[in-house]
Formats: sequence, C-alpha cells, structure tokens
Amino acid sequence: MARRITLNFLKTEAASGAVLGLAAMAAMIVANSALGHDYFTWLKSVHPLQLGPLRLEMTISEWIKEGLMALFFLVVGLEIKYEILRGELSDPRKLATPVIAAAGGMLAPAAVYLLLASATGAPHQGWPVPLATDIAFALAVFALVGRGLPSSLRIFLLTLAIVDDLGAIALIALLFSEGVNWGLLAWALGVVGLMAAAGARRKIPAPFWVLSFAVVWWLAVEAGLSTSLSSVAFAAIVPITPRDEDLQSPLKEAMHDLHPWVAFLILPLFAFAKAGVDFGGLDLAEAVSPLVIAVALGLFLGKQIGVFGAAALAAVLRIGAKPSHSTWMQLYGVSLLCGVGFTMSLFIGLLAFPGAVDSPVQTEVKLGVLGGSLLSSLAGALVLALAGRRTDFAEADVEEAP
Repeated sequence: MARRITLNFLKTEAASGAVLGLAAMAAMIVANSALGHDYFTWLKSVHPLQLGPLRLEMTISEWIKEGLMALFFLVVGLEIKYEILRGELSDPRKLATPVIAAAGGMLAPAAVYLLLASATGAPHQGWPVPLATDIAFALAVFALVGRGLPSSLRIFLLTLAIVDDLGAIALIALLFSEGVNWGLLAWALGVVGLMAAAGARRKIPAPFWVLSFAVVWWLAVEAGLSTSLSSVAFAAIVPITPRDEDLQSPLKEAMHDLHPWVAFLILPLFAFAKAGVDFGGLDLAEAVSPLVIAVALGLFLGKQIGVFGAAALAAVLRIGAKPSHSTWMQLYGVSLLCGVGFTMSLFIGLLAFPGAVDSPVQTEVKLGVLGGSLLSSLAGALVLALAGRRTDFAEADVEEAP
C-alpha cells in the first residue's frame, strides 16, 4: 500500500515537473523582456488581507512564499509523517540516513565556501548562502528523470530537503533574525497542542482542521516565524488512523485533495515568481567574481561531497541504511540534486548581504546560486539517467500501481 501511494505522488510530480520547468523558463524570459519592469513591479506590489479587525499586508512575492507555499510544506510534512509511520522511513536506519546526510550537506558547502573565500578574497559572510537545498526545484528535476528509479530515492531526497530547510530556518533565526514575537508563537503552539490532543480522539470534522491550520498560519506570519516550519509542525498532528464513522484517514484525505493543487498551481506559480532574474548590464567580471565562484562551487561541490559522504559513512558505520533497492550511483545522482539551492539560497543571500536587491553584490549572489543550481541539476539528471531503471523492483512497482 505504501508503494502505491508513493507511486501516485510520483505520477503527479512527473507531469508537474515539466510544468514547473516551463514556469521557471517563462520567468527568465519575461524578466529579460520588455515586460520585465511590469513583472518586478507586480511581484513587489502590496496587497492586504482584511478579516474584520485582523489585517495582514504582504507583497505578491511574499503571499506566494509565505502563503501558498505553506500548503506545499503542509503536503510535504504529511507525506513525511506517512513514510515514517507506514512507509520507507519506518525503518529507523533509513530515517537516520537522510538526517545525517542533511547535516553533511550543510557542513561541507560552508567549508568549501570558506576555503575558496580565503583563497580568492570572497567575503566570508556569504558562507550560509550555499547551505540550503531548494526542495521544490530538486523534486521537480527528480520527477523529470526519476521514472523507473526506486521511489525510496525520492523519499530520501524529500526527507533530506525538509531537514535541510529546517536547518536553514534555524540558521536564519540564529544569525539574521531581528526577533520573534514569542507571545504569538506561544498561541500558535497552543493551537497545535490543542488540535493534537483533540485529534487523538479522531472525531474532528475536516472544516475544523482547515480553520485551525489557517489560525496557526496567521499566528506564524505575525510572529515572524517561517510558515514552512509551522506547516510541517501542523502536519505532524494530523491523524493517520482512519475515523470510526467513515474509515477515512484525515492525513490521506488531505494528501489526496491538496497534492494536485500544489503540483499544478502553487509550485509553478512559485517558480514563476522566484526564477525571474534580470541579466541586463551583466559583465564578465561579475560573472567570474570570487563571490560567484565560492557560492556556485559551495552548492555544486559542497553539497555532493557532504550529502553522499555522510550517507556513505552512515551506511558503513551501520547507523543508517541506503534507500531501498537503490544503487550507490543513483544515490550519488540524488546527492548532486541537493546542490539545487535557488530560492532559499537567494533569500539567505539577501540577509547575508543587506542592501538593494539590484546591487552588484546581489547580482553576484544570484549568479553564483543560479550557476551552482544549474550545474547540480544537469549533473544530477545526467547521473540518474545513466544509472538507469531498476529491473525486478521497478517492474513489480509498476504492476502494483492502479
């Protein structure tokens, strides 16, 4: 049953991966066309949400990142919970591997960046930029080339990217946060705790789950907490056990209902909003500056070394295990995909080098992130394509799919 649910997700993502790629390409084209000014103006335009005395103002870009993407992280959190309790990650050693690999995938890029910064004169404060994996784009590339590969590899990538993202969020809070509203955060935790206790009784109607998630989301935004973190926390309390009255699992229902919207609407819109970079006025000196090289190689070299090295070490020490039915070459291909930093790396770049988004240093950060992400995605796709399909296990999975 676990394989069937994962295969259904992969079918949707295989189709949506192409849509996501087209959306990213469209953003690059629009950003460098006569419509570029209107595109960036639209993303920066402020739009309020008023519900009685409650009012929230964010730009279009922020609504997409903090609003719509909260649903993406909710779905990801639900799937991770399912895999931990019923699927691939129910084996503690297989759960340990992506967690350990995520740690290696944060330490190695920082080390590569700092070594290059010392050798070339790049600013040292940029070391956090290559630490993050862009879960949406990494999964999209995997979906495009992952047909016939073990579904356990996708679960490995998904889990690693979540741990990586949580680590990046913690790093942002530690290094760059101007402070969290702890009072509102306590209210959000209170709502999560209340729903967790009530959900254990398995009798909460779906509208109350929706309302509770909206309340937690609102409190998280107002508290200054990343909605990705609050969404994953909320997903952890959604019951997986079927309700007595209709034998339906709230977790599986939510996964089924939300995933198509996330795959075909939210992620492409996110890609369109974040992939647009204006290359006008770019010169060769900026393209090969020390900062560009340090960020790009931090993502491309650091991620593959850290992720694959840590996963291999965990397997050798028997504290972890290679994803089911996968080969080391396939795992290396997935490790390469972890170097797709993109949106989170760009966001950290804005924090590490404060100032205008179109300043020279920000242009160099964007070039480094785009270069490292492109190299990682192309190399990862090539390695996974060369790794080929599984034989017996792939055929068995396909036969089980409805």
